[in-house]
Amino acid sequence: MNMEPSSFAGVTVSTKANVYFDGKVVSHSLILADGRKKSLGVIFPGEYHFGTGEPEVMEITAGACEVVLDGTTETLTVSAGNSFDVPGNSGFTIRVADQHCEYICSFGTP
Repeated sequence: MNMEPSSFAGVTVSTKANVYFDGKVVSHSLILADGRKKSLGVIFPGEYHFGTGEPEVMEITAGACEVVLDGTTETLTVSAGNSFDVPGNSGFTIRVADQHCEYICSFGTP
């Protein structure tokens, strides 16, 4: 179980939103003082597929989702306070049921 921070100090925030799937997934990009990249976002109910360039860690901070990593058939149920890893040059399908899901995505090698 991860303990997600409730805020980040000393970051650069992109004010332009990353909007996907007709506004059903929205995030903002952050660059931490040490150069690490993250995004903070919300996923509204539905099913969506994302591709990855570099490895990602998706920390769920509110709500819950179901995830199937590319190349697998196992469905992972991930709730607030938990995370899942996505390999680079891969992808995942994420399903959110009734209420929105909030996340922090960390890019690069964890």
